[in-house]
Amino acid sequence: MVGFGCVGQAVLPLLLRHLELRPGQISIIAASDDGASIAQEFGVNFERHVLTEANYGSVLTARLNAGDFLLNLSVDVSSLALIELCWQLGALYLDASIEPWAGGYTDMARTVSQRSNYALREAVLAFARGKQIGPTAIVTQGVNPGLVSSFVKQALMNMAADCKMPLDKPHSPEAWAALAQALGIKVIHIAERDSQTTPQRKLRDEFVNTWSVAGFVGEGTQPSELGWGSHEREMPKDGARHGYGCDAAIYLNRPGMATRVRSWTPLEGTFHGFLVTHGESISIADHLTLRQNGKAVYRPTVHYAYHPCDDAVLSVHEMAGKNWQPQSGHRLLRDDIVRGIDELGVLLMGSARGVYWYGSRLSIDEARKLAPYNSATSLQVAAGVLAGMVWALHQPQAGVVEPDGMDHEAVLTIAKPYLGELVGVYGNWSPLQNRRQLFPEDLAPDDPWQFRNFRVL
Repeated sequence: MVGFGCVGQAVLPLLLRHLELRPGQISIIAASDDGASIAQEFGVNFERHVLTEANYGSVLTARLNAGDFLLNLSVDVSSLALIELCWQLGALYLDASIEPWAGGYTDMARTVSQRSNYALREAVLAFARGKQIGPTAIVTQGVNPGLVSSFVKQALMNMAADCKMPLDKPHSPEAWAALAQALGIKVIHIAERDSQTTPQRKLRDEFVNTWSVAGFVGEGTQPSELGWGSHEREMPKDGARHGYGCDAAIYLNRPGMATRVRSWTPLEGTFHGFLVTHGESISIADHLTLRQNGKAVYRPTVHYAYHPCDDAVLSVHEMAGKNWQPQSGHRLLRDDIVRGIDELGVLLMGSARGVYWYGSRLSIDEARKLAPYNSATSLQVAAGVLAGMVWALHQPQAGVVEPDGMDHEAVLTIAKPYLGELVGVYGNWSPLQNRRQLFPEDLAPDDPWQFRNFRVL
């Protein structure tokens, strides 16, 4: 395991519980001593070692053999470099997000597009071409990105059943896209509301979060990225296409932490979420694209709509006020959380039956009963990592695989015991609800599902 932050610490107990592993078969390499005592408690070898572009090959080659598994839960370590190394050594691989080397997100010698998640994904896909058979490398398999791709497929199946559509389980991206088109899906949000809280509220010059502060700051200060639907009539004024690759997504010349959108979850109701760049916004949109003569004739708009815990929202506002300079202190919420849930799912919009949210409702109390060293947020991610590893062990020669290319039923079967309440709920919400009467905004009232209606200006 490379990296042993909140997700690594959350995953370790599950690996020892569900896989035929002895503690002596696990080795952890981390950039800091955080979690060293947890590794020691489980009898797992722990080494503090900062992996760099100069040393990663020698450090990992000495520890990896054919048939081994490299679980990459780090930041500032190139996912593509580790995937290539595992391919050469015959080792299996899984990460929860595609990462560049340290500084890759902020390298001003590169264009905004070249620093994007879109570019990172395209580089991995370029490496994967012609390698359909070989050591399995699963990229971006946490909860989001990761399980949410399986949530989308299950949501589509549920909606088709509710509409009494005659249907066999689709077995290709084109078949899934045709189903989404038939259901009228125009927009998909990864809609999340985290309400976990502690008695100790956020302090001045402190960033508080329920998962990696460095990870959230890193992705939140990147430009927003979203899958761009075929129904969209106009490009945002600050939007741009990449001009290469799958062309399924655009980016905004604005940080994700400074970009808000209207969204909805069943328990929270309407909320404003941050449109933070995430890999699933691109991969889901790409996999749900139908093309004719090389032209996209159907694709939904797909993006994250994230309302983190309240103290994280305050942290974002403070950081924005400092022109995106991170706070000097940070605090990760886990053992001190006293209440709250993480309501995380996918919101499918455009169907005549109304919007449909499908996902996980996991409380902090239930998370603690299910596994040690977890919050509701980290356990949802850990469930996706565990499910991906099990899938890879059953499919060890599948080459490079995205969550969208995995059997969603097999994945959800493994993850479900750690997701709390897994539910699907219909609603009559739209981003135009209660707005036209109050504010003379520049809306597109004839089509509620235009991106301009979701964006908070």
